[in-house]
Amino acid sequence: MDSAERRLMATMPLHAITSTYGEEGLRARFAAEIETWPGPDQRRLNQALDLAGRLHAADRRGQEPYVNHLLRVAIRIMSHYGVQDTDVICAALLHDAVEDHAAGLAPDGSRPGALATLAAGFGPRVAGLVGAVSNPEYTPDRDAYEQYREHVADSLRREPWARVIKASDFTDNGVGLIHASGPRLRQLARKYAPLVPVLRELIALPDTPLGATARQHVLTQLDRAADRFAAILTP
Repeated sequence: MDSAERRLMATMPLHAITSTYGEEGLRARFAAEIETWPGPDQRRLNQALDLAGRLHAADRRGQEPYVNHLLRVAIRIMSHYGVQDTDVICAALLHDAVEDHAAGLAPDGSRPGALATLAAGFGPRVAGLVGAVSNPEYTPDRDAYEQYREHVADSLRREPWARVIKASDFTDNGVGLIHASGPRLRQLARKYAPLVPVLRELIALPDTPLGATARQHVLTQLDRAADRFAAILTP
């Protein structure tokens, strides 16, 4: 990728970078987003990306490497939401690490152990944010989607910055529905559709740490997601 292409990365929509340049392009965009940050912050962010890349190296999200999803979630928070908080971006990169790869983080394979590892490496705030956006270990006697929505509502109400990470994650998951088909498409829409009003309420809370423009951007994205889910679920 030459210098002109790297400059182009800074202006392209994330889905366009993904489809044209893939992981290389998203990594270039991430590097461009943080190039003016202080050196110690850049090192922490790159360490978080390296760890996320190792943990999710064998994971796929549809036809793409899973790290693409993590990069888009982090880049969206910086570029679209205007957030320059190193802890939040580290947590965005690692937001699925404990949920999906606790065994890769902790010798005992437990979630508490994995969170302790993140706290030791990146600080307790990063670990707390990752914990807040990690899905619970569901009890088998209740509907998993209902438990998911309850967890999101309860956890994010207590953690304003976790709302920001979840908003970007939810946006990326909603966009990702276009890569699903058949029963899987309706299954995902059924999971995510009831969460839209929950997230709208949380993002609208006065303590959500987003400016007016970014907040409206998120709410608009949620409205679009709701329309998409409704189209999928309409008989």
